[in-house]
Parts: sequence; structure tokens; C-alpha cells
Amino acid sequence: MAQQFLRIPRRQPLGRRVWRARWFYILMLPGLAYFLIYRYLPMFGIVMAFQDYNPSSGFAGSPWVGLMHFKQFFGYGSLKMLFSNTLILSLQSLVFGFPAPVLMALLLNEVRHNGYKRTTQTLMYLPHFLSTVVVCSIAYQLFSMDSGMLNRLLVRLGLPKVNVLMNESAYRPLFVGLTVWQSTGWGTIIYLAALSNVDPQMYEAAMLEGAGRWKQIWYITLPSILPIVMVTLVLRMGELLDVGLEKSLLLSNAMNRSVSEVFDTYVYQRGVVGGKYSLSTAVGLFKSLVGLILVLTSNWLSKKVTDETIY
Repeated sequence: MAQQFLRIPRRQPLGRRVWRARWFYILMLPGLAYFLIYRYLPMFGIVMAFQDYNPSSGFAGSPWVGLMHFKQFFGYGSLKMLFSNTLILSLQSLVFGFPAPVLMALLLNEVRHNGYKRTTQTLMYLPHFLSTVVVCSIAYQLFSMDSGMLNRLLVRLGLPKVNVLMNESAYRPLFVGLTVWQSTGWGTIIYLAALSNVDPQMYEAAMLEGAGRWKQIWYITLPSILPIVMVTLVLRMGELLDVGLEKSLLLSNAMNRSVSEVFDTYVYQRGVVGGKYSLSTAVGLFKSLVGLILVLTSNWLSKKVTDETIY
């Protein structure tokens, strides 16, 4: 069927070409329907950012206010704190979280015992399937002042308790650590798949030339997965301002509010709790524009440095 599709002459009418390749288009329908319903149609809601939206009046009856909500957001007194907290948490998650799957994939690729390798992979994947609520509950069970395992161990050792959950300086390492722990195992899948496509004859040739394991990794393994690493990095840059609402809400409290308040929690408190849907939409549109700029910029830099791009 694929060869038949490729042999379709371009001079034939469009309708005939579509009919001959109808099964390809039928197979595309579920994916197209998903993106149309859940990705493109909701984009119409962007108009709320320029309206004083009222659910009872709808889009047609809500008055237009122009850029009023953007001015209100940029005039917010704690905007600098929101931006710095979001950027710091996201950059720390990127610096520590992005290389972790690559390193784990390289280490697992060097394991020769298949049983140990499969068991390790399975254990690494498990945190991904835990909900954020469960992950934060584990953190509370470990670091709670009264019943946490860490503080109980410190008491038995005759050491003072440590208030991790209500400590500003401990919030960011805790947040980033939980993020890395939950996402590293699942992120190795794509890199292990890329490593499985590396030609084994390249390693054999390198061994004949006297190259050790480190040189094989540096000159064969890393260049082989560099394209997929750059693509995932470019896509990750588009989510730089998306820290994660659930984890931020569950780990934040009155004692660490100055470092835990981010854009996502601001949108939740003002938009969902406060009912200011237009303001939250304006903030979301701002984040989307920043993400688009970051993706385009990182894609351009990737093209210049490694000649790898996402389009």
C-alpha cells in the first residue's frame, strides 16, 4: 500500500489521489480529531484575555477591555517574585532533570546482564506512574516534623530535628529532587530506543582500533543520540515557565510561600479560586508567547551549533 501511494502521479486530480490513499487518511483521523478537539478548538478561549469575561454572558456578551488584564498582571506587586521563583525552579529542574535520563540511558546501555538491566529499568519507570499527590505524600512521610522517617532517625541518633517542609532553603532542592526522581526513569525510554539503533559494528571497529569504553561512549554513543537530545531540549525549552501546579500547591505552605509562589499557583488562585478567568487567560497567553519565543530561539541556536532542528 505504501509503495502504491508513493507511485501516485502528481498530474492526477487531487480528489483521485486522496481516494487512492484513503486508508492513510482514515488512519490519520483519530490523531487529527484529538488535536482538533483538545488542542486547536480550545485556542478560541484566548479571546477571554481581552474581555471582562462573564460565564453567564458568554464570549458574545462579555465586554471587550483590550489589554487591561495584561496591564493588571504586569502591574502586580509580586510579579518579580513570581517570575524569579518560576524561572529558578524551572532552570534547576532543567539543569538537573534533563541530563539525568541521558546519563541513565548511557549507564543502562553499558549493562550486559539482561535480567539486571530489565529489573533496573522497571524500578526506574515506577515513579512515573505515581500521581503527584502520592509523590508529595511520600515526601511528607519522609520529612514531616512529627512522624517523618528522617526526623525519627535523627532523634534516635541524638540529633536535632530538621524542618524540611517549612524551610525556604529546602523547598527548591526538595521540589527539584522529586521532579527528577519522578521523571528520570520514563525519560530514559526515548534515549534507550535511540541507542538500540546504533550499529554494533561501529563499536567493534573502535575496539579494533584500541578505543576503550569511555572513548566509545564519547565518539560513538553520544554523537549517535545527539539529534534526539537536541530535539528534546528544544521542546523542553517551550515549557520553561511550566513548573507544575499540583506539586507547587501540595508542597507550599505559609512558611515557604516566598519561594513556592509561581505563575501556575497565581493563575489557580486568581483564576479558579478568585473567578478572574480573563486575568488567568492573559497570564496563560503570556506564558505561551514566552514559550514560543524560547522554542524558536533554541531551535535557531541548535541549527547553528549542531545542525539539528525540530522543523
